[in-house]
Amino acid sequence: MRVVKEAAERRKEILDVAEELFVTKGYDKTSTNDILDRIGIARGTLYYHFKSKEDILNAIIERINSSLIARASTIASDTSLPVIERFVMTIAGLKVDSEIGNEIIDQVHKPQNALMHQKMQKNLIEGIVPVIVRLVEEGKTQGIFSMEYPAETIEMLIIYSGTVFDDDYDQPGESAAIRPDQRIEAFLYNTERLLGAKEGSVQKAMSKLFR
Repeated sequence: MRVVKEAAERRKEILDVAEELFVTKGYDKTSTNDILDRIGIARGTLYYHFKSKEDILNAIIERINSSLIARASTIASDTSLPVIERFVMTIAGLKVDSEIGNEIIDQVHKPQNALMHQKMQKNLIEGIVPVIVRLVEEGKTQGIFSMEYPAETIEMLIIYSGTVFDDDYDQPGESAAIRPDQRIEAFLYNTERLLGAKEGSVQKAMSKLFR
């Protein structure tokens, strides 16, 4: 006898099972049949919620992003911590640190999934920039930060850091390569100046992210 579940519950079940299979078998080796067999539902039920395996992956990406943004928001709103410490911890909270997260990252870095990667980054940026901007505005009222165009500046910092500190970032030719430690130093130096913070205040706190 087939178990009837509410749409939201069934959708969550499909995503949970797909996540498990993507981690254990890998995304490429997991088929929609694997998902159907594990849950015990008809193909029509799956297609009611998701059009394809790629659609499932996209939903998992959105769920991961939502989790990252929620975690960052919680950190950013903890006024018991100094603004700079919250700023650093909020950015650190955007790091994917789960098995499924790492499997998803591997998938979106593949050339054929470039559009998916772009969508994942866009979705994350749209959600996290307002969170960090509120933190920056709080810092401005306390005289810790002094800057114009906070939303645009934070967006630039996130896009840059998400690109050049990516494990799959394409390094330039060996003769012209910028050393990783130089790139980190330059990023910390310029982040501090873009925020209009006191010299050394942000660099010292953010250097923990690269240890």
